[in-house]
Amino acid sequence: MRVFSVMSVFRCGFLRGPLAALGLMMLFSAAVFAQQPEPEATPPPDDPTRPVTVRTDLVTLTLTVTDLYGRYVSGLSKNSFRVFDNNQEQTITFFSDSDSPVSVGVLFDVSGSMSGEKIGKARTALRRFIEASHPNDEYFLIGFNSRAQLLLDRTRDSDAVLQKLTLVNPRANTALYDAVYLGLDRVTRGTHQKKALLIISDGQDNASRYNFNEVKRLMKESDVVTYAVGIQDRGDVSSQLGMQGQAFLDELASVTGGRAFYPNTAVEMDEIFERIALELRHQYSVGYTPPDFSPDGKWRKVKVRVKPPRGLPRLTVRSREGYYATPQVTYR
Repeated sequence: MRVFSVMSVFRCGFLRGPLAALGLMMLFSAAVFAQQPEPEATPPPDDPTRPVTVRTDLVTLTLTVTDLYGRYVSGLSKNSFRVFDNNQEQTITFFSDSDSPVSVGVLFDVSGSMSGEKIGKARTALRRFIEASHPNDEYFLIGFNSRAQLLLDRTRDSDAVLQKLTLVNPRANTALYDAVYLGLDRVTRGTHQKKALLIISDGQDNASRYNFNEVKRLMKESDVVTYAVGIQDRGDVSSQLGMQGQAFLDELASVTGGRAFYPNTAVEMDEIFERIALELRHQYSVGYTPPDFSPDGKWRKVKVRVKPPRGLPRLTVRSREGYYATPQVTYR
């Protein structure tokens, strides 16, 4: 509530008799009225769709566990994991291995470099991804060429996502970094605890306001697993721009605990999109509160180890590499 202080200075002559009394009463009433605080506006009723910001020192990690053959391993208990924060082992206070829905930001490249067969193959493969995903997943669709645009905001209508992309024609330049920035901003406001970005692009950028380092830092600050599917042809693979784009997608995916893929055929692309959807449904979520946590903004390195149950071969676990020590912000 804002408080206002108002002072008025009046210069007046002498009044006599009833007029004097009336004048004094009016002046006194005005002064008292001016000192009354403004009534607070009645707060609007709670909006169940509006996200609520919660600040906490709880650190959350999304873990993917695979065996020697790259198959997903489910059914592990909390005791199978050990988490180290700045080389100090932590006590896991939150653990989940359920097949829970995900808030997914789909970043679809509709620039001129995606013209021809590229965009058609990508649309078909995205359908495979949606069909294999959790039925209650919610989607944020962002299309980008010379600028990033939010095409659909928090929808569970998967058909609407695919229909929206059929109306877009690829043209102009590529603002990939801006699209990642916008995607992170939207998906972190999603209603589900698990959050992911799916980047569908050749990885090239020539029109963004944000730069690579700014986007990379933002990725490190958020617990959003990023997957990238590089849509490249033979010319992209051998060019300098193509190699730079691939390096960008590789680094962003790895720093979040995700992966980058580069399919060579339409069949391989379909399989990769389905694989990403299945991975999101076979992940573990853990949380802990570091006893020595200090919101100093410094980078804290995280390492997760997994101990396979007796009789199982060696397992591999993927998660984000660390985080900046600022109060974690979640939206519920």
